[in-house]
Amino acid sequence: MNVCKLFFAVVFLLGAMLVARPAYSQAARTSCTASQQAAVECFVANAVATDLTKPRYGMTLAEFESYGVAVSQILQTHHTYLVLVGVSSAVADAMPPTNADGTSNQTAQENAVTQTVAAATHLGLASLPTGTTLTDLEHFSIDITNAMNDNNGVLELLTPGISLRIIDSYIVTATSKGTVNWSEVNSKLSSAVANYISSGLMKVPSGMTATQVTSFADALAQVIYNYKVATHRTALSAN
Repeated sequence: MNVCKLFFAVVFLLGAMLVARPAYSQAARTSCTASQQAAVECFVANAVATDLTKPRYGMTLAEFESYGVAVSQILQTHHTYLVLVGVSSAVADAMPPTNADGTSNQTAQENAVTQTVAAATHLGLASLPTGTTLTDLEHFSIDITNAMNDNNGVLELLTPGISLRIIDSYIVTATSKGTVNWSEVNSKLSSAVANYISSGLMKVPSGMTATQVTSFADALAQVIYNYKVATHRTALSAN
């Protein structure tokens, strides 16, 4: 599926989700207006029937419909939605689904996404909308990342992964003979975050503390390290 079709699918899988069923009776069509959940499930149900998308992540049709409802809830949060899109664009830019030798490694990228989303949720940068789970947020972010992987060089221009590369630079300089001095990494990240905040280059999100922001940076450093080990990279992609 090309990026336009996938992103179209994701956005509607973002706004009302996708899945499909055979033709509905008039009674079934009427039930689609019973609630927002029913409306999303019906929309999703028709998307698979018309080959716009299909269930993934091992989901049954019913589970994919539930995922569609979860995505509609995520989109209505605005704040969490923006965080997840930000995570996805940064990962797609700096941590492509390939090894250092160019071979495919989708798992490494997906693990980077899920680990980052889990950290963001745990530390309060993102929240779980009503009726959603952490897995829903992770799947949503993976869907967006997959859509952004094929971007015709746009991400190279926008460089949304710059913050990940900055964090990686601390890992690189604190690495000797393949071993990372994590005390040094964490100390430098703490100082960097404090300097960014005091200089006005970074603002602490509402509801979070500077300590939580630093903890998120530390978590990202671990995500980056795990990705580099999995892909045999010495540094993040510079595009």
